[in-house]
Amino acid sequence: MKILGVLGSHQRDGVNGQLLDAVLAGVKPEDDVEVIFLNDYQILPDTGKTNPILDELEAKLLAADVWVLAAPTYWGAMSGVMKNFLDCMRQRLVRFNRAGDALPDRFKGKSYITISSCYASPAEELVTGVTDGTFRTFDKVLGAAGLLKIREIVQTKTYGLKTLSAQKQAECRQVGASIQSKAKRTDDTVKRYIQLFGMVACATLITMVLQQLVNLVLPIGQFWLNYVSFVLIFFILLASVLHFFTVVKHRRH
Repeated sequence: MKILGVLGSHQRDGVNGQLLDAVLAGVKPEDDVEVIFLNDYQILPDTGKTNPILDELEAKLLAADVWVLAAPTYWGAMSGVMKNFLDCMRQRLVRFNRAGDALPDRFKGKSYITISSCYASPAEELVTGVTDGTFRTFDKVLGAAGLLKIREIVQTKTYGLKTLSAQKQAECRQVGASIQSKAKRTDDTVKRYIQLFGMVACATLITMVLQQLVNLVLPIGQFWLNYVSFVLIFFILLASVLHFFTVVKHRRH
């Protein structure tokens, strides 16, 4: 398996470079690993002329089975280095139909892992989702190209941080070690439907219990009043559950 690391930060050995290296250190010995440091390239968009740098980067992306992309989060969005790379590769990552819709093309079926970091504390990141903008951009671009997501990794509280903790390095190596198995089964649509069914079933059960408690305090015998109270309780509960799981899905430890 060919694994390509793409580092979109200003320092090769900074926090994001260390996160990327830790993930790649955990891959199987037989895997072929390569790292691209985007700052080594003068990346410019296609202008109708030959573009040997984009040709080279495109060939590396095509040859890899799994991409591991790392970029810090600045002002709620990914670094300009990585964004410029994705912008300049836009015409190559997807194909466009006559209506201008982006469709998957040659990269369809590959897998990816995304990495980011921020100055925020773990609590602030969990509540406000400081790095969400970075991961959403990654997912939008790579999803449009037809890639399947394996995992995302975040490092918080990076101000003044020089070296990753042993715990974070171990987490990253574990992700790297799981690449081979997860890359084969990253389309977890069925799993998501099962999770959604479970959430709806639990929300329905809790709603029924709450409605019974409400009826004990304030008896409601009329059908439509029962119906309205059930819908209101169910909607509030389900909205809360969905919001919670959305935050947890973008947990940033």
